[in-house]
Amino acid sequence: MLPECQLFGTLGCHLCEVAEGVLMPFVERGLMVELVDIADREEWVESYGLRIPVLRRCDTGSELGWPFDACQVASFLK
Repeated sequence: MLPECQLFGTLGCHLCEVAEGVLMPFVERGLMVELVDIADREEWVESYGLRIPVLRRCDTGSELGWPFDACQVASFLK
């Protein structure tokens, strides 16, 4: 079973849109991804503002920073 994840990004972020595209095949196979807009909280802007998009596993808290491809995501999710 795939772990639940969060994708930290923000509206209008081109790289965030590309990252969503990389994740779509995983979502189609059951990956649950919550899209988190860092603009909603100041601490997220401070933590992720210069690093988005960032994929975070909810179970372990580990993070995969951009750039990433499908192979890297598959390894991250194992």
